[in-house]
Amino acid sequence: MTERATPLPAPLSAPLSLVADGPLRGRVKVPGDKSISHRALMLSALAVGRSEIDGLLEGEDVLATAAAMRAMGAGVARDSTGRWQVDGVGVGSLLQPAPALDMGNSGTSTRLLMGLLASHPITATFIGDASLSKRPMGRVIAPLGRMGAEFQASPGGRLPLMLRGAERPLPLRYRLPVASAQVKSAILLAGLNIGAETVVEEPIATRDHSERMLKGFGADLSVEPLDGGGKLIAVRGWAELKPQKLVVPGDPSSAGFPMVAALIVPGSDILIEGVGLNPTRDGLVRVLQMMGGDIVAENPREVGGEPVADLRVRHSVLKGIEVPPDVAPSMIDEYPILFVAATMAEGRTVMRGIEELRVKESDRIAAMAAGLRAAGVTVEELEDGLIVEGSGGSKPAGGATVATHLDHRIAMSFAVLSLMTRAPVIVDDRAPISTSFPDFLPLLLGLGARELSISS
Repeated sequence: MTERATPLPAPLSAPLSLVADGPLRGRVKVPGDKSISHRALMLSALAVGRSEIDGLLEGEDVLATAAAMRAMGAGVARDSTGRWQVDGVGVGSLLQPAPALDMGNSGTSTRLLMGLLASHPITATFIGDASLSKRPMGRVIAPLGRMGAEFQASPGGRLPLMLRGAERPLPLRYRLPVASAQVKSAILLAGLNIGAETVVEEPIATRDHSERMLKGFGADLSVEPLDGGGKLIAVRGWAELKPQKLVVPGDPSSAGFPMVAALIVPGSDILIEGVGLNPTRDGLVRVLQMMGGDIVAENPREVGGEPVADLRVRHSVLKGIEVPPDVAPSMIDEYPILFVAATMAEGRTVMRGIEELRVKESDRIAAMAAGLRAAGVTVEELEDGLIVEGSGGSKPAGGATVATHLDHRIAMSFAVLSLMTRAPVIVDDRAPISTSFPDFLPLLLGLGARELSISS
């Protein structure tokens, strides 16, 4: 058995620029779903017995979660076949972590683990990299504080942050003020170790991986629809979770990058195998199809309780549209690559209701707007979104170096844009890509893209 006690060292910083000399062709697999990978490790650590996980994303964010669970007593190891085995300790039996929990760049790890620990009588310090340390945690601190947890955070509710879990945690009924799967999940995870019912009311439905997986592990959880499309989710605590054999489907967020690359590069025809198409996560596919994208789901099936299909994607003439704001929760992480698709569309694409992008790994609206302008794209930045004037298929000027702001999705989005600019677009730092998609570059090169040599 091969163990990874800590996340792998980050690759050295280096610029990146890609070019497409011809169509993109081939069959590819994207990494395992990041959201599901985090939750699989956490719930396996709370089960009593050994769980097995196939297809786990081995990016830095997920490895940070694995290291944290190991620091709190769970056995977490990877064998030579790539399967992960987790020996869980049971709900309520997590150990006091000796070192600070280093979350790297992972906001998901941080917020979900804060919920997990809030109802355990232990103290933990959370630290992260420069990007994560700028991200506010107040939306999670507020409800967890009402459940009895205590926090000492840096100014603005940021990391470094110390959490003292409640000795006698309190059940909570909480209405989400903004749509957030992370806040919802943090509260539900805290509720697992409370001897009563914890209830989350979400007026706008968000990704439901936590609910699906909690049920799969045997938690007493119910979901009721609300008028207007929301949900009422209740979990009864002192849960006895049972170990599982899990298969993690391909990450739809990661699939967005080769998907858009194939749509915008003339003559392209690719197949992306085994992509998760959970209806709370498939917004990008639906929006690109609304824009005229030729995307066909083949061989639909279910993997680990999640809907999955192979996506056949062919080059398409895209049309600018007004993206319905209510689709945002199902694709919030995919907007940066949608901005790139919009640059090649005919006409204007209007994207609103996405102000949450301003508090991700970077201010993704501002960062993408600045980079697109530098590459010759006409954009209008809104407080809650972006308007992109498409080129109608003609190549934007390019010729710019864009700042990633330590944000993996910014880096990958501009690498895809560079495939279709007249002069190269240079991403200033490829290192952040490894947090979620370590094989991003080999995958695109395998489809026919070419990396440019950039002199220092």
